[in-house]
Amino acid sequence: MPFSNLGLSDKVLAAVEAAGYTTPTPIQEQAIPHVLARRDVLGIAQTGTGKTAAFTLPMLTMLEQGRARARMPRTLILEPTRELAAQVQENFDMCGKNHKLNVALIIGGVSFDDQDAKLMRGVDVLIATPGRLLDHFERGRLLMSSVELLVIDEADRMLDMGFIPDIERICKLVPFTRQTLFFTATMPPEIRHITEQFLHNPVKVEVAKPASTVSSITQRLVKSGRESHEKRDTLRRLIRGADSFKNAIVFCNRKRDVAQLHRSLVRHGFNAAALHGDMDQSARTAALDSFRNGTVTLLVASDVAARGLDIPDVSHVFNFDVPVHADDYVHRIGRTGRAGKTGTAITIVGPADSKAITTIEKLIGQDIAWVADTAHADTDPAADRSEASDDHREPRRNGRGGGRHRHRTPRDEEQHHRPPDQRQPAAARQGQNGHTAPAGHRAPVTRIDEARRRPAPPPPRLHEPLEQSGGHLPAFLLRPVRSKA
Repeated sequence: MPFSNLGLSDKVLAAVEAAGYTTPTPIQEQAIPHVLARRDVLGIAQTGTGKTAAFTLPMLTMLEQGRARARMPRTLILEPTRELAAQVQENFDMCGKNHKLNVALIIGGVSFDDQDAKLMRGVDVLIATPGRLLDHFERGRLLMSSVELLVIDEADRMLDMGFIPDIERICKLVPFTRQTLFFTATMPPEIRHITEQFLHNPVKVEVAKPASTVSSITQRLVKSGRESHEKRDTLRRLIRGADSFKNAIVFCNRKRDVAQLHRSLVRHGFNAAALHGDMDQSARTAALDSFRNGTVTLLVASDVAARGLDIPDVSHVFNFDVPVHADDYVHRIGRTGRAGKTGTAITIVGPADSKAITTIEKLIGQDIAWVADTAHADTDPAADRSEASDDHREPRRNGRGGGRHRHRTPRDEEQHHRPPDQRQPAAARQGQNGHTAPAGHRAPVTRIDEARRRPAPPPPRLHEPLEQSGGHLPAFLLRPVRSKA
């Protein structure tokens, strides 16, 4: 079915045709007619199936009539991350070029004053993250009493990031008569509860079972050691030995691992960029743009890049860490194999990850094949030594001056437990530990060495008087004791 049969306006159809799209995806084909009919929609579809256009295209058609007032947006779209919100804005700019609509992006990391100026001019489409949206509302700079259409995108990601209380509060602030569009890739019990509470007789559009993966993605598992440097070695061999490699996203569970792995890849000559939540917005945008335009070939990222980001033609996805939540695996590997293209997803599995892999296989309903790590090994000892210094950097002990303490060798421990008269001088121990003194050198004798060489006095015998044993008898013990008659 072509787009012309879905009920979209002529302006929207012209923009879609200019963008090069001819046939709608299944989620678009089923959801757009219900949105135009003013029905609440519950859309369940795997990532990369075109959910964003399923609500942006009918919204543009519906917003052709009417005008927004100052600080009172007509429609509201909630996104879990800044990158997803910016991506939705780009979609509106592309498909709404024939419309004169005001679109505002309300996210963190941007000046409040600039955002307030946009709200003051009146906003037809407000795209926001929950936290910054509530900040503007609490400051009295935003009124949500005129919202006609509410879109909650990537709801399962909202749950993982702890935004569900904010979502419930926002749903109570918008009018009861609004139209609600709810899109998610998975349906945990918490998400099901929200849909039952805030959606009114919704139309359920499900084009794939929850937590399913795209068949065009080749999934593989590779065994690795427990330590971080072993996993980094494995990752480098996989990248260098990958077939049809163009670019890749490497996912880590923690932000500190993202930074550490990024430094490691750069040391070994890879063209890589980092992306995680602790970076400021300008750095995050620059890293994402450099990967999109091909300036860098590797994007080392946390799960902030796992949901909904539309990065075309990603050939590989590497899970440096097995995701903590099984649902995140579906979203991570969904960054490749998009729009009918093929992709490869490889997960590095350590000795402690077997339980997590079993949970993932149970969720997606299929077994993931294991492959052997047969690629060539790295031969860059300088970079390996630099990484070892990062991984095994000694912490300072005892506060100030802790670095002056050294570790005892087994020979030092044996020397420590010997009696003082049998201990060897420090110079002799230094020679035994492998450090030879120069010829003709004689170590200076100190008072401590002389005291160690003196033989210890023998202990006093019990049957000898105390005076003969060299002891001292206190004066109060020499006083006569009077016995009572």
